[in-house]
Amino acid sequence: MAPKSDNAEAIVLNYVNEQNRPLNSQNVADSLQKFNLKKAAIQKALDSLADGGKISFREFGKQKIYIARQDQFDIPNNEELIQMKEENAKLQQQLEEQKKATGLVEGEIKALQTNLTLEQIREREVKLRKEVKEMEDRLVKLRGGVTLVKPEDRKVVEEMFLEKLNQWRKRKRMFRDVWDTITENMPNDPKEFKEELGIEYDEDIGVSLLSFSNMVQRDKKRVRVQ
Repeated sequence: MAPKSDNAEAIVLNYVNEQNRPLNSQNVADSLQKFNLKKAAIQKALDSLADGGKISFREFGKQKIYIARQDQFDIPNNEELIQMKEENAKLQQQLEEQKKATGLVEGEIKALQTNLTLEQIREREVKLRKEVKEMEDRLVKLRGGVTLVKPEDRKVVEEMFLEKLNQWRKRKRMFRDVWDTITENMPNDPKEFKEELGIEYDEDIGVSLLSFSNMVQRDKKRVRVQ
């Protein structure tokens, strides 16, 4: 059931005074939906309050803007404003201190939550001892000259690695040929042109084709020595 007109005016007047900012009828209707007030009833209440001098209004074309009467509010003087600013600054400082204290407490709570229980410590100890034992067994095998990788698996990996190296070398040579052709008669510095295009050489990112090729040679020598 919708409120009576006098009740509707009281609700609208109370809301306008509480907000103390420019409002149109749609603003008021949206905010007072919980009171089951229709927009037409709100518009009527606003106009009645404005006609009765209980609120102020301005017309902007076809739209009316309503605002609370300012003469009903106590306007602070300069001294009161300064005092209010000082009190606000103190409250802001207290708020920051409270935030810091809250952060410390939350940090301590997180630290306590991350600490392991005695049971978890024992489980972790068992797991670590098992991992250490497995690594020690593997180390014994390595020291004894036991081959951990099958020869056929090693050959597959080496062939794949060599193939990738050959592709790298081929594409690098193709790029160099194209790049030299493009920049041969350029008036600009090829280095600046390269930076403008965002091109990076292997050495620009700390990669060397030669180092990977040498890796294969060193590995072959090591196999022959063994």
